Amino acid sequence: MAKVAVIGAGAWGTAIGLQAARKGHAVTLWAREAEVIRSVRESHVNEPFLPGIPLPQSIDATGDRTAAVAGAALVVLVPPSKFLRDVAASIAGAIAPGALVVVASKGIEEESLKLMSEVMAEAAPELADDRLAFLSGPTFAKEVALGKPCNVVAASRAPQAAARVQELLHSPFFRVYVSSDPVGVEIGGALKNVMAIAAGAVDALDLGLNARAGIITRALAEMTRFGVALGADPLTFLGLAGMGDLVLTCTGELSRNRQLGVEIARGADPAAYVASRRTVAEGYTTARAAWALAQKLGVDAPIIEQVYYVLHEGRPLIDSLKALTTRESKDELAGIRL
Repeated sequence: MAKVAVIGAGAWGTAIGLQAARKGHAVTLWAREAEVIRSVRESHVNEPFLPGIPLPQSIDATGDRTAAVAGAALVVLVPPSKFLRDVAASIAGAIAPGALVVVASKGIEEESLKLMSEVMAEAAPELADDRLAFLSGPTFAKEVALGKPCNVVAASRAPQAAARVQELLHSPFFRVYVSSDPVGVEIGGALKNVMAIAAGAVDALDLGLNARAGIITRALAEMTRFGVALGADPLTFLGLAGMGDLVLTCTGELSRNRQLGVEIARGADPAAYVASRRTVAEGYTTARAAWALAQKLGVDAPIIEQVYYVLHEGRPLIDSLKALTTRESKDELAGIRL
């Protein structure tokens, strides 16, 4: 049994904590919301973010980050991506020597256009590759918390770090695969949220199943181009963090990002809708960072471009649809072949 600290007690962080508890580990959740701490401690449920799902006695909650990570063998970071830098920097000095750190946040830092691994290198430089891994894959937090089967991937530049995550968290219903391509895994986890917004709009506009399949497939090509430009292995995008997470997020009813696309197609103002929700649709902010990074890298990213313009520049959805459907024809694998 190990001590596990989960920094970020939203739905996903709590679900990871619950999986760790099922493995026999003692888990401490850090939450910034007093009501979450009170709910976990007094009622053994995270009522604000995972209502109705009981948590075992082995899960505690605290509002003190330093206390949460003290003595932990595994520290899982699950804040929204825009807060990862500050959170990591604030606890780096308190993490035990030799402890493993897993980043489960998905996104691109908007100000710097850096991936989560680059953010970690700057915010916590003392964490060498053999102590750092990145977790992604097709998972809805509610289903993980309910114990339904899922598959995830732990990626690290150091094989022993990914293997250690596998050892600590793997179970028959929470299968952990390993990868040596953290960049590809991070890109897949970040960009699929943007693509899901487009897929939700396609569904809400009743454009049909053919159109849904088309947008998902072209989204995969776009994600792969992005990854190749950043040095990722293109095969990563055929795996759990690529195709797997993309399909789930684009089609699943529990997807917050897909629902954002649905609501936009129904006439909602994107900024107002996002502001009204307690849970975070990461694709909203990732779209802006991803489009800026695509321009910097010279990556052809038409879906990301149109999602950005609809979300942040007020472009009518129908105009973006026309822009995508009237693009010049080209080779299916343009920008992907090595």
